[in-house]
This record gives sequence, C-alpha cells and structure tokens, in this order.
Amino acid sequence: MRTFRKKGSSDQKQRKQPRPDNPVQKEINLQWLYGGSALFTALNIFLIVNEVYWLSALPVALAIMLLFFFSLDKLILLLVFLTPFTVKFRHEALGFTIDLPTEPVIVAIMLLFFFRLAYERSYDLRVLKHPVTILLIMNLLWMFVTTVTSEIPWVSFKFFISRVWFVATFFFVGIYLFTNVRKMGHFMWLFGAALAVVVLVITYKHYTVGFERELAYWAVQPFFNDHTHYGAVLALMAPFFIVMSFNRADSVLRRRIALIFFVIFAAGILFSYSRASWLSLMVAAAGFIILLFRLRFRFIMAGVILVFGSLYLFQTEIIMQLERNQQESSGDFAEHVRSISNITSDASNLERINRWRSAYRMYEERPVLGWGPGTYQFVYAPFQRSEDYTIITTHFGDLGNAHSEYIGPLAESGLPGMLTMLGLSLAVLATGVKLYKKAPTREMRLMALGLSLGFITYFTHGLLNNFLDTDKASVPFWGMMAMLVAMDVFFGKRREGRKKL
Repeated sequence: MRTFRKKGSSDQKQRKQPRPDNPVQKEINLQWLYGGSALFTALNIFLIVNEVYWLSALPVALAIMLLFFFSLDKLILLLVFLTPFTVKFRHEALGFTIDLPTEPVIVAIMLLFFFRLAYERSYDLRVLKHPVTILLIMNLLWMFVTTVTSEIPWVSFKFFISRVWFVATFFFVGIYLFTNVRKMGHFMWLFGAALAVVVLVITYKHYTVGFERELAYWAVQPFFNDHTHYGAVLALMAPFFIVMSFNRADSVLRRRIALIFFVIFAAGILFSYSRASWLSLMVAAAGFIILLFRLRFRFIMAGVILVFGSLYLFQTEIIMQLERNQQESSGDFAEHVRSISNITSDASNLERINRWRSAYRMYEERPVLGWGPGTYQFVYAPFQRSEDYTIITTHFGDLGNAHSEYIGPLAESGLPGMLTMLGLSLAVLATGVKLYKKAPTREMRLMALGLSLGFITYFTHGLLNNFLDTDKASVPFWGMMAMLVAMDVFFGKRREGRKKL
C-alpha cells in the first residue's frame, strides 16, 4: 500500500532536489568559451603570420591524446586512414627520417603495448602458438641478434626498432582489434578509401604530362618514394576489393564501391609502369585459379618441381634466349612487358642483378650473421664487380637496397634471416588457404581469399623489390597478416551444419 508523506517530513528534507539552471552561470561559461576561442584564434593567426605553425596542431594533438587513452581502436583506424597521405620528414642534424603525422603516434602505441605487456605479463597463448606468430617472433629475434653483431650497429638498431613498432602496433595490437570481424573490414576500407584518393591525385598529375613513363617516378611523389613502391602497395590491396565486390552479404552500393576501388587501383598499377607489379598480379591470378578449382597439393608441387627442373636442365638455352631480347623499358605497354626478360641491355634489370650478386658475395663472407639489418646500402659497394657495372651503378653504394625481401635479409642477417622470412611467407599463405576452405562464414572465406591473393602479389613482388621499411607497405602488410591470424585463432573452426562454398 502506497503511503504519502507530508512535505515537511524529515526524509524528504534530506532528499536532494534538482538545482534549477542558473542563467547567470551559463552566461559566464559561454563568455569563457567565446573568449578562449577568440584568444586561441588570434594567437594562432599571429603565429602563422610569423611562420610559426605548431599551435595549429594543438587541437589535433589533444584529440589524439584522448583517443590514445580512451579509444585505442579508433586511433589505430585513424592511423590506417592517414597512412596513404603521410610524407617523409628528414632531420639532417640527427640523420633520421620519419613519416608524418602517423609515425610518432605508432611509436607511442608500441610503448603502451610493451608497458601493458610488462604489467600484465600475459598475452593470448593461442596467438603466440600460431605458426605465423612463431615464425614472426623468430625473425625478429634473429634480426635483434644480427643487430648486436652488425657492421654498423646504429643503422641496424634504427632499422630493427622501426620494424618492431610496425609489428607491435599493427600485428600484436591489431590482433586484439580484429577480435571484432567488422574491424577487419573497417581497416581495409579506410586504407583503401584513402589510397584511392591518392591514386586519383597521382593519376591526374601523370595525366598532365601525358602519362610519360619517365615521369612516373615524379608523379607518385611526395606520397611514395618511387613508382615500384606505389605499384607494390596497389597490387597488395587490389585483390581484396575485387573479391569483396562479389560479397553477397554486403549491400549493392558497397559492392559497387569495392569494384570502383579495384578499377582505380588497376589503373594506378597500369600507369605505374612497374613491371614487378604487373607480374605479381599475373601470379596472383594463377593462384586464384588454383584455389578456385581446389587443385590438390601434390599436383601443385609436381608443377613447381616440373618448372624448376626445366629451368635447371635448360638453363643454358634459356639464358641464350633471354640474351637475344634487346627490348628495353618503354612507354609502350607491350614493349614494356617484353623488357621484363631483357638481361642484356635493360639498365634496371642489369642493376638489379648487380645488387643480387653483390648481396650473395656479402653472404659468402658472413653466411650466418650477415652484415646487419639495414646496412646493405652502406656496405655493398666493394662487393660489386666491374663486369656487373651498369650505367646507373654507383661506386659509393648509396642508391638503395638489395631489391629483394629474401636476398636482402640473406646479406644482412645471414641464412637464418632469409629462411625465417621465407618461412613466414609460406605460413601466411598456408593460413590464408586454410581459412578460404574452412572459415565459418562465406564472408570470412572471401576475406581470406582477398587477403591471400594480396599476399601472393607482395611475396612475388618481394623477389624483385623490398618495401617493408616504409609505412605505406608495412601498415597494410602487418595488419592483413594480423587479420588472417585473428580469423584462424578466434573464428577458424567451421560451425557444424555449415555448407561449404
């Protein structure tokens, strides 16, 4: 039975009554807000007039700090979106290069990850026991060992720590982000959308000079350091979007946008004039056919053995045939494709061979520990031979790396460095193929297919170039790897009753 008390009862007196709005206090608060905003604006204008710009970044910095402490997942996705727009800043006095505005935040996330790891002293054992994670940790540990024994320890330390902050942020932290499947799509779509904008800008720049091949290097700057880097990142991303354009779980609009992104990336690859990117897409297409028809592993291995056996048995005839090819790089697409096999007069191909031979000579001198991560470009010059010189050879060894994700580690970290990188590549592809066949939903299987085909392009490209020291390749590379591991660990088992594709 409900009872009523008089207004003057003691318990009602103790009960807190809502305080009425104070119009005077509200007016004072608004005056402080307007005054502070006006002061900030006036001070910022004064500093900009005097060419001091740091205050303009203060609101952005405060927003990033809030995300860092209260919504780390959104901060990582923001970094993913900003990565295609980053530009390099070189500090001449300290001798280092940094990608702005993302890299300082990536370093901060890495430090937070290690502090949390030290405090909690735990990480998901299912992730740590995954073959991809094991091989990745082995690769990093051996890289650390060869950093200690490096010919130039400071260079190797900078190279090693930059690899660690990308791996820590986008692989180990990324795996926790990807316990939510939707975040995988957010990652790829944010990076893809930003990259599409960059491609349109670059394509327009290239269009203004008539798509001249010689100006492809100029057109991609300041976003990419050269056209091969640009082509490799586009080839890494393109397969995901063409596959997702067939995802019936998405809306028609989303599928059409995915197709538009693929067309934009394909046009970018075409006008990048990067022969390695063209070749990598052809290999990915072959990989798709193998997966589509579910060819048995023994047939695939038989084909690989047949190809390499033929190359070995007929190597003399093959080299003679290649030496007859005099077609050099050209603005004509057909001629440019034919120049891929020109090992007689094409300067780019010959210089790449020169770098590989130099790397092998470096390996022969230090077969186990190598010369140290990141040191190739500083030490390879004495290992060149006069018969390998080209018109673009430098006697100072100051024009780049070994042009291979596998031969570079062979010279810099010895045979174990190359083997762990090869093992990591194979483990990633094996995980992707397994998920394509056994993931619990059709959408996941399509995602696994798109990611795997992207990795095929990059691992193929890795035979001819290496870009994992750059943010635009590292962010999607390690993030996509984390997606495959997360899918395998958290969602890998097919639910009973599910039908196969």
